[in-house]
Amino acid sequence: MADRVYVFDTTLRDGEQSPGATMNQDEKIRMAHQLETLGVDIIEAGFPIASQGDFEAVQAIARAVDSVQVAGLCRAVIGDIDRCWEAVQDAKNPRIHTFLATSDIHMKHKLDKTPDEVIDMIQTAVSHAKQYTDNVEFSAEDASRSDWDFLVKVTEVAIEAGATVVNIPDTVGYSQPFEYYELIKYLKDNVKNVDDAILSVHCHNDLGCAVANTLAAVTAGARQVECTVLGIGERAGNAALEDLVMAINTRKELYDVETNVRTEQLYPSCRRLSQIIGMPIPPNKAIVGANAFAHESGIHQDGVIKNRLTYEIMTPDSIGRTSNDIVIGKHSGSHAVKNKATELGYELENDQIQVLFKAVKDLADKKEQIYDEDVEALILESVYRRKDRFRLVDMSVFSGTGDVPPHAATVMEFGAKGAAEIKRTSCFGEGSIDAVFQSIYSLIGVVPRLEVYSVNAVTEGADALASVAVRIAHNGTKAVGRANDADVVKASALAMINALNRMEKAKEER
Repeated sequence: MADRVYVFDTTLRDGEQSPGATMNQDEKIRMAHQLETLGVDIIEAGFPIASQGDFEAVQAIARAVDSVQVAGLCRAVIGDIDRCWEAVQDAKNPRIHTFLATSDIHMKHKLDKTPDEVIDMIQTAVSHAKQYTDNVEFSAEDASRSDWDFLVKVTEVAIEAGATVVNIPDTVGYSQPFEYYELIKYLKDNVKNVDDAILSVHCHNDLGCAVANTLAAVTAGARQVECTVLGIGERAGNAALEDLVMAINTRKELYDVETNVRTEQLYPSCRRLSQIIGMPIPPNKAIVGANAFAHESGIHQDGVIKNRLTYEIMTPDSIGRTSNDIVIGKHSGSHAVKNKATELGYELENDQIQVLFKAVKDLADKKEQIYDEDVEALILESVYRRKDRFRLVDMSVFSGTGDVPPHAATVMEFGAKGAAEIKRTSCFGEGSIDAVFQSIYSLIGVVPRLEVYSVNAVTEGADALASVAVRIAHNGTKAVGRANDADVVKASALAMINALNRMEKAKEER
């Protein structure tokens, strides 16, 4: 049998550190369930010591999933480790993941510690974590820029103290595949107790080598890969889970390893994350992009028609991608809508089905063709949207090319339904979207800085749902808002209101 490579998914921890990828607790739990369906071995659910919100999200995920290990990240500090265990202890198989920097530059300038002091901290931290669980992982932060012989000593001490997994991360995306291979091989050959633990790798993509470095490490003997869906994460991101898994699956004769990932769930998982964080999948994205199985060249088309293997090394079905067949319309019943939601991976209650059914009917009156992506967007927009403090009631927008500047009249509802206050205003703007935003700011009494505004079509065609994402900042608090609607101006208003509601919630929690 081929060796097993364990897939450690950090979409909900490192991935969420990607600008604009913040998720609330409900969204994290839904994504965790999808990762469980995907078949990852470990979910890194968050950094419990970071905030009360992070702690509660990790705790909720630990209680929500069954067939996957749940890890919490913590510094090599006793208080961090205690807090991490408190968050993950209810998981079926909890893991404490503790880390400490080991490169000269980090030890000197960040930690202000000597190598011997760092060794003592590692021994103390891992031993303390081991009192809670046998499932302990230690990460040598900035390992790829650490002295190799010092890294040998660090790995030996961590394993002796009880670590069952030792991670050798390329924290700043500095390494190249050939040297990363040599580093992992050096550790395999020189760490005396290396067979008592699994060597793991966590690669960043600053130089575009995250996936290549990870695969090189697997070839050298690493047996855990740390990655994220769509490669999201700090700075340029992480190794993309879908790329790693399909490389291992497609080139089995080279790697001679296997994972537990259900590849037919790769595309649904990427699409789910894209919908949740409001970031579209780039068309040229490997494996799951819209162009991954498209052929425009006449020579390529001719070859594919004759035999798909001429230009396709994997099939759309192998990653769970199906054609955009029209499945729902204005004449569809609630049973058909429920079946479609289930097919897309959403188990909805009867009251949620009725909300979705109404949303589908409303969209069918505006749009001739309804695709899977439309239905999923409606689920996220209509079923899972939080109860907001600020809500849009109505708006009217004027835009033109004459002397009268664009302006918008907006009606909003404030407070709990049934006891809500209605407010109205109108404002001018540089354009119709800006006019709407200015009217919303006027009503709420906050003028945030708009950092990101993006519009994408959920599906093809002039009548496609518009998916709008915004990121705003105000007095040190940032928030992301997302919304979908057939009208791009309305979607923009809803996205901004969503962001302002999230900002309000963040301020309350803080």
